[in-house]
Amino acid sequence: MEGDEPRARTERTPSVIDAVVPVVVLAVLIAGAIALFGLDALDGPVQAALVLCCMVAALIGMKNGHRWSAVQEAGQRSLASISSAVFILLAVGALIATWSMAGTIPTLVSYGIQVLSPTWYYAATAIICGVVAMSIGSSWTTAGTIGVGLTGIAVVLGVSPAITAGAVISGAYLGDKLSPLSETTVLSAQLVKIDLYEHIKRQAWTSLPAFGIALAVFLVLGLVHVGDRSATADADVDLRALDQIFNIGPLTLLPLVLLVFLSVRRAPASLSIAGSALFAGLLALVLQPDIVRDFAGDRGPVRTQVEAIWRAIATGFSIDSGNADVDQLLSRGGMAGMLLTLWLIIGAVTFGTLLEELGLTAPLIDPLVRSARTTGRLFLAVFATAFGLNIVAGDQYLALVLPGRVFRAEFARRGLAPSNLSRLVSDCGTVTSPLVPWNSCGAFMSAALGVSTLLYLPFCVFCIASPVLSLLYGFTGFKVERVPAGQDEPVS
Repeated sequence: MEGDEPRARTERTPSVIDAVVPVVVLAVLIAGAIALFGLDALDGPVQAALVLCCMVAALIGMKNGHRWSAVQEAGQRSLASISSAVFILLAVGALIATWSMAGTIPTLVSYGIQVLSPTWYYAATAIICGVVAMSIGSSWTTAGTIGVGLTGIAVVLGVSPAITAGAVISGAYLGDKLSPLSETTVLSAQLVKIDLYEHIKRQAWTSLPAFGIALAVFLVLGLVHVGDRSATADADVDLRALDQIFNIGPLTLLPLVLLVFLSVRRAPASLSIAGSALFAGLLALVLQPDIVRDFAGDRGPVRTQVEAIWRAIATGFSIDSGNADVDQLLSRGGMAGMLLTLWLIIGAVTFGTLLEELGLTAPLIDPLVRSARTTGRLFLAVFATAFGLNIVAGDQYLALVLPGRVFRAEFARRGLAPSNLSRLVSDCGTVTSPLVPWNSCGAFMSAALGVSTLLYLPFCVFCIASPVLSLLYGFTGFKVERVPAGQDEPVS
């Protein structure tokens, strides 16, 4: 009956207090979790805090007239938005395990120890990851593959895994920003409607100097390890152990070759990584039969082989070689090992989606736009919005899209070329995302590299220098392009 239908509700515009409350609750709960649990806060307490924040945002939305069904639909859209990230993360977990079992990671570590010197290890790591990321257009794939091997080498070589992780991320995000194959680079250009290669050219004005600063810092940090003979002796012991335990050789690098081939061919990242992981598992049966048998137990030839691959993909690879460094390096991975990270990403992205769709971001962003009276302050407002969304919303795509939409008209009104905004949202949205532990990028990097976000954060030099240079350009006017009335082309 028509009389039984629920009455239509009037949705009210959120107040500033409505918008501030979820952010304050987030800050209090995250700070409390870190104060109580330290680095272990990311093992559940922070995830629980984000779920509670989602509830707070939902209650405020309902107070303002939104139905519970609308809240549910927003949550469903948030989960749909991260479906590709979920499959990539699970595939990386499988890849880490099977690459260890097949000897791919041990071979990378073995060759790396022999070739790379502690003095320039961090700088070399950044350059290697930069080249790979620029070739395949993915910071996540670079960190989850080459980055894993490089952090493993760091453990054995006696250099800092935290600094190495910072170098991996610095190189990965440089390549990601300057690659025409990168999704975030393409998105940044599309948001402000400029040519992709023009956007990349403009980005180079901040990205290359920022990477130069990063390399200088990494070279200085590398000098700390000069003359560390005990670390060199330990590395020699670990190298001999790897050679004794695994069949080290070029054939074990075939999964890496397959991954690069699939990535260059633009196969979906999750399928490329999963295909490489499965191929590595099959390769392990041929190249590392003793490792496979020790891992799965002697249950007959066929069952042992099937169970080894299946268990490694599901719960990770483990080894008890008697060498603590080797065991720590290789006993990890598996899809199950990524579940805490998935919980973190789901909580953070759902919270961010609720804030946007319930109208709780506008009261915080609009005052920033109105108060930005100079070009420098406008650049600062974009940074505050993008980085703030990385913190509050937990997703780099939201930190790219929302500032691009909100500030596009204001940049045009002031005669500022759209390339300024595309460069700015990339510098402030994309590269700051791995600096936030509960952001999808920060959670992924920590899980893949095995280093807490809070530990590697100070060493992500590129990710810190890029937004700083962008802001400096805005306040000084250097490389700030303008579009005179009646002209479509920018001028410096």
